[in-house]
Amino acid sequence: MVTMPEPDRAVLANRSRIVQDLRAIVPGEGVIADEDELRAYDCDALSAYRQLPLIVVLPENTEQVAAVLRYCHRNSVKIVPRGAGTSLSGGSMPLADAVTLGLGKFNRVLDIDYDNRCVVVQPGVPNLAITKAVEANGFYYAPDPSSQIACSIGGNVAENAGGVHCLKYGLTTNNVLGVEMVLMDGEIIRLGGKHLDSEGYDLLGIVTGSEGLLGVVTEVTVRILPKPETAKAVLMGFESNEQGGDCVAAIIGAGIIPAGLEMMDRPAIHAAEDFVHAGYPLDVEALLICELDGPSVEVEHLIERVEAIAREHGATTLRVSTSDEERALFWAGRKAAFPAVGRISPDYMCMDGTIPRGQLPTVLARMQVFSQRHGLRVANVFHAGDGNLHPLILFDANQPGELERAEEFGADILRLCVDVGGVLTGEHGVGVEKRDLMPYMFTEDDIKQQQRIKCAFDPGHLLNPGKVYPTLHRCAEMGKLHVTGGRLPFPDLPRF
Repeated sequence: MVTMPEPDRAVLANRSRIVQDLRAIVPGEGVIADEDELRAYDCDALSAYRQLPLIVVLPENTEQVAAVLRYCHRNSVKIVPRGAGTSLSGGSMPLADAVTLGLGKFNRVLDIDYDNRCVVVQPGVPNLAITKAVEANGFYYAPDPSSQIACSIGGNVAENAGGVHCLKYGLTTNNVLGVEMVLMDGEIIRLGGKHLDSEGYDLLGIVTGSEGLLGVVTEVTVRILPKPETAKAVLMGFESNEQGGDCVAAIIGAGIIPAGLEMMDRPAIHAAEDFVHAGYPLDVEALLICELDGPSVEVEHLIERVEAIAREHGATTLRVSTSDEERALFWAGRKAAFPAVGRISPDYMCMDGTIPRGQLPTVLARMQVFSQRHGLRVANVFHAGDGNLHPLILFDANQPGELERAEEFGADILRLCVDVGGVLTGEHGVGVEKRDLMPYMFTEDDIKQQQRIKCAFDPGHLLNPGKVYPTLHRCAEMGKLHVTGGRLPFPDLPRF
């Protein structure tokens, strides 16, 4: 089970004063302190773990965010930034002695610049809303998490979110051009802008995927792309997961880079088909969805090559979309896999690890061994083209011991990902879910080196503490660092 540090008793004792002070900064209904109202914020999408926050603050502008952070910095009060709360790794899990800073009111599209092919948005704007804002002019925003209808762009930046079309067009980090960010001491900085690259160190690359540990993003500039002339999807069914995995490797090995290349196993196929009725074949063990886009002549040529590769690897089902509506239906089943699985199990835990593509058959076979060992079912969906796995471990939290077995099952899968040359996360982040597995992948020196960056931005460890790192090392122990504006203080912080 995930454990968090003991709450700061001094902060708990001063809660009433903190509420009063923050209401002076964010007036009206901007501060939530009532216990019943706080329950709406007691978890994110990793709902197995719940904790009431100390207070929730809902600022409306960057100046209020800066004032809240400045106040918390001066009074040693922790901050947990929160977007739409769709994090699957517990990245925005609240703390009993921390202010949850909700950015839901930052929901405006600020600027659409077609000349520079970019859009400036506030962090609370849903991912899909960016595409909706520009699609009438033939543009779209490429990263498309399955939760894109709900997840916010600020959360995408925090977790470096992916999606089914990231194989060809990149993750969030490849599509973000700039951010406005508030540091823990209230200083407002800008990294990047509307230009494609920035001079100096790649601080934007450090911030993207930093899981709320370095600052609070209050504005994001993303690049938009022209909609491809043609896009078609191919459904390919196989009698075994090994055949499907081998086909994935063969497609990429042939030099074909699809817009998306996804895989589902039998339990996920049946759950998605029952939920969406996408026309998936139900007599196969593995299903691939491969989308090709670009000029129509190129797409038709690549479709033929993919079909030939699929036949060589034993495909028993081959079906090419004949319209954009049918292509969207193919993807609707895949993107609805998570809620679909929710219909067949009281609870499930969605894992996120990444492996070399060639290891896919081996990892799938080992998962079945783990499934029998822990006595729990697993349904698998993958961003197969880039080796990003999303096993869904099915359990019932009302049955004693099943949550613990699900956690152990998940840890076995993530350790296996590392063992075969992969990593602990592809797009969901570390949060609290994978925090205690970090030493399995990184040495203590590796982790200390990462925490030196944390110390440069937040020497008091007030931003989203308890996430990512199993042990917080005292900044003073790790060498003094400098940032713009002078030398930072290094208080002697307790470990937890």
